[in-house]
Amino acid sequence: MQIDLNGKKALVTGGSGGIGRAIVRTLAECGADVAVHYHSDSTNAERLVSELKASGRNAAAFRADVTKEADVYRMRDEMAAGFGMPDIIVANAVIQYDRTSLIDQDIKAFYSQYESCVMQMVYLAKAFVPHMQKQHYGRIAVINTECSIAAEPSFSAYVAAKKGLDGLVRVLVKEVGPDNITVNQIAPGWTITDKEREKGIEDTSFYDAQVPLRHRGCEQDIANMTAFLVSDLASFVSGAFIPVAGGRVMTAI
Repeated sequence: MQIDLNGKKALVTGGSGGIGRAIVRTLAECGADVAVHYHSDSTNAERLVSELKASGRNAAAFRADVTKEADVYRMRDEMAAGFGMPDIIVANAVIQYDRTSLIDQDIKAFYSQYESCVMQMVYLAKAFVPHMQKQHYGRIAVINTECSIAAEPSFSAYVAAKKGLDGLVRVLVKEVGPDNITVNQIAPGWTITDKEREKGIEDTSFYDAQVPLRHRGCEQDIANMTAFLVSDLASFVSGAFIPVAGGRVMTAI
C-alpha cells in the first residue's frame, strides 16, 4: 500500500515556509503537481519549484496575500490559466506575531490572526471549491494547532482564530461532503523545522516532558499526515481533527 497522488494538482498555502516546504515536497514525491503559494519569500518558493521540476514534477509559484479576497481570486485565475485548478488544497499559511498576555496583546494581532486563519479558509473555499464540486472530487487539509486544545497563556489571538477556523471547517465538511470533497484538520505540536535547525535547536526539555513520546516532532511528521489525508486511502475520512503532537493533546469524544 502506498500513497498515490499521480494525476492530482495541489495548492499549498505558505508553501515556502518550514512546514509548508515539507508538505510540498511530500505531495510531489507522492506524484502530485504542486502550486507553491508564498506571500513574500519568493526566493525559497522559486528554489522549491526548481527542485520539484528537476525531479520531474510540474510546479509553479504563486504570490498572494491570503487575507485579501481579491488576491486569492487573482491567484486562482493565474493558476487556472497556467497551471490548472487544484484537486487538493492545503491551507497552511498563517501570520506570525509577537505573543503576550491577553490583557497586553495588541488588538491588531486578533484581527490579523482571524484574517489569516478564518478568512483565508473562506476565500480559498469560495475561490476553489466550486471547481471541486463541478468535478465531484476534492481534498482539503487545514493546518490547525495543538494550541486549540491546550489553550495556554499568551496564545489568546492564535487560539481564538484557530478555534474559529475549526468551527468554519466543521460546517464546510457537511456542506461539501455530498460533492465527494473531504475536509480534515491537522493539529501540529511545537514542530522542529529548518529555521530552528539553522539557528540551533534550543533546549525544550520542559516541553518534551509534557509529550508522552518525550520529544518534539518535525515538519515531516506533519507532511506525512497531510499526504495521507489528501489521498484516496483516506477517502472516507472527513471532519477529523488529528493532533500530530506525540500525545501531548488529545481530542475529546
